[in-house]
Amino acid sequence: MSYFTSVKSNVYIVDLVLLLVRIFVGFAMLSHGYPKLQQLLSGEEIQFYNFMGIGEKASLFCAVFAEFVCSIFLILGLFSRIALFFLAFTMVVAGFVIHSSDPFNKREMSLLYLSIFLLLFAFGPGKYSVDAMISRKRNSEKW
Repeated sequence: MSYFTSVKSNVYIVDLVLLLVRIFVGFAMLSHGYPKLQQLLSGEEIQFYNFMGIGEKASLFCAVFAEFVCSIFLILGLFSRIALFFLAFTMVVAGFVIHSSDPFNKREMSLLYLSIFLLLFAFGPGKYSVDAMISRKRNSEKW
């Protein structure tokens, strides 16, 4: 019972939770990125938010990169913090620019994703990630 009242963390539980959150949130974000990827590859006229005047196609490409490609990196735990930066930036744009005049319930999803991405950015991908494997390999080769 002391675990539930303690302020200390169990390293094994933290790493397991980081893995589960990375996988779940990564696949959830993939479900938003895949339709955008299909739209990008469809060849039809693109109707998408024109972020900072870079063009609808370029804006869509950036969203696909973040929501699809970076989500795959997040699931694997590969280049995690770099991927999380792009994912968090995309959610900032979605929550505070695209849906800025919408009621909170329209912005809520992007803000929840943003908060999860910020937590993952702060804590890192955890022990069960490709980043951790690379780090262990790199540290074992130093002499």
